[in-house]
Amino acid sequence: MAMPGVLPEGESVPTDGSLPPTALRAVGARGFGVYVHVPFCASRCGYCDFNTYTAGELGGGASRETYADTVLAELRLAARVLGDTPPPRVDTVFVGGGTPTLLPADDLARILDGIDRTWGLAADAEVTTEANPESVTPESLKTLRAAGYTRISLGMQSAAPGVLAVLDRKHSAGRATSAAAEARDAGFDHVNLDLIYGTPGERAEDFAASLDQVVAAGVDHVSAYALIVEEGTRLAARMRRGELAYPSDDVAADRYLAAEAALDAAGFSWYEVSNWARTPGARCRHNLLYWTGGDWWGLGPGAHSHVGGVRWWNVKHPSAYAARLAAGESPGHAREVLTVDEAHMEDVMLRLRLASGLPLAVLDAAGRAGAERALAAGLLAGAEYAAGRAVLTLRGRLLADAVVRDLLP
Repeated sequence: MAMPGVLPEGESVPTDGSLPPTALRAVGARGFGVYVHVPFCASRCGYCDFNTYTAGELGGGASRETYADTVLAELRLAARVLGDTPPPRVDTVFVGGGTPTLLPADDLARILDGIDRTWGLAADAEVTTEANPESVTPESLKTLRAAGYTRISLGMQSAAPGVLAVLDRKHSAGRATSAAAEARDAGFDHVNLDLIYGTPGERAEDFAASLDQVVAAGVDHVSAYALIVEEGTRLAARMRRGELAYPSDDVAADRYLAAEAALDAAGFSWYEVSNWARTPGARCRHNLLYWTGGDWWGLGPGAHSHVGGVRWWNVKHPSAYAARLAAGESPGHAREVLTVDEAHMEDVMLRLRLASGLPLAVLDAAGRAGAERALAAGLLAGAEYAAGRAVLTLRGRLLADAVVRDLLP
């Protein structure tokens, strides 16, 4: 879960981070995960607006060398907040960024050990780290696997050198698949490769080659996302100056259909609009926790958390984050208590993107009328609809946002 560069506003978070009693009554009833945000990058990619920092952008009060200790300090605060109502276990851990593997593997191991000591990892816990292909070695991967990491997600983006150059990616075109092979050799249970499609200048054959390389790499999970141009990024500035064309919705649709065809032929099945897995066991359980309304604690600057209908997010800059914890205070920037209507809206938005869909019974009369229209337009699957569920067809996946709008008040 990428941390946005701009944080929303909300009500203030108590200095001690305490939560309303209502939020603590059923912690982990729908599963409990931990997200760890590592905000460091060796360089900034032109399309990225995540809460990340290069060494020159950090300033005083924050460093890679002390970061693991700072995260463990927030973990101790989290244990105090949950107190007598801890989760029954930690089902999933996801370390994202940024580039988590810019931290020494031993530090990532210490953070995972701290989570286990605090709340206890489930025997079958899924433990993921993201990584840039150039930031791992066979040795570091073996250390991470030995520490308990079971899954790795590698940012490949493309196999075409020209596309990587437009995105300001620093790894070579073949490094991602080599890193995937090294992760498999190190014993990781699951390996994901991320792709971005629709980059200016990307040809259909470039994306086809990327898909071919992903399939040949032997990974069991693929994520593929259309390029989104975020304001304030170097890519957006280049487009405003006319140096690059803006992404085309028609091209993005063509690329998505190509991804579905190639991955389906290779034995992958979609389980979320932008995610495919070879087997049910290869699906990212941590992301499924987000998409199905589970609880999680987010550690790190800008990290978001959700416990019992309360969502909060930490201060953005690593220096401010470290200073709050050094003073014994919560790093929380703001929070919101979701209303029944807000929770329903999120539930529909997220679950409709899943291959399992959502029960028609959760929709109000207007939403059911919208579902009927989507069915008639071929955007919802007929057999599943007859069985009482709204499940997107392939065409519906291309228009998922529009279908969601039609199902909500």
